[in-house]
Amino acid sequence: MVSFVLAALLSACVPSPRPESAKVSTATAAPLASTPQQAFLLRLRSLCGKAFAGRIVADTPATADDPFAGKPLVMHVRECDGDTVRIPFHVGDDHSRTWVITLGDGHRVLRLKHEHRHADGSDDAMTLYGGNSRALPEAKPAEEMAGQWRFEFPADLYSMALFRAQHRTISISNVWAVELDAQRFVYELARTNRLFRVEFDLTQPQPLPPPPWGATAAH
Repeated sequence: MVSFVLAALLSACVPSPRPESAKVSTATAAPLASTPQQAFLLRLRSLCGKAFAGRIVADTPATADDPFAGKPLVMHVRECDGDTVRIPFHVGDDHSRTWVITLGDGHRVLRLKHEHRHADGSDDAMTLYGGNSRALPEAKPAEEMAGQWRFEFPADLYSMALFRAQHRTISISNVWAVELDAQRFVYELARTNRLFRVEFDLTQPQPLPPPPWGATAAH
């Protein structure tokens, strides 16, 4: 009798198997943005693997040897690795340009760099210039988190030194900008007496372009 009672007590202490419906889910929730910069990058990452056609909406002053005039313009959100997104910018048959956007400093700073390569894959002398995003005005974060972003990138010290070395001192005051919303991505270059803006239509994905110069076809 004693052994029977002891066995009954022990069995009562053993938890019954948890019903399937009560099991804790191990699925990873979609990441939530903690800053406007991170929200921007997450939206950009959602476009990964897609290409979009662009059109020039500002290009002043006009020049006779404008490398963009009359050329098809395509951006390809090609590589999204961690906090870095690489976007080749194709201008006709020129596949030398890639925008590299990186999130850093506790998700509070974006870095924009311009990578330029020759057709053989070697680095151009003028490459990896750009800068870090300016701090956002106090009144803008709510709007920035809601799906409309604009970030400006003044030339950093590396870029200024590169421009001096390459006799491009006119570019030292460069401020690049990117804008992103549900319908468009905009790339902008501005300085005194110079404004260049190209706008890409995100509502109409295009056939993928070839790899940028120096890259493999794997992505």
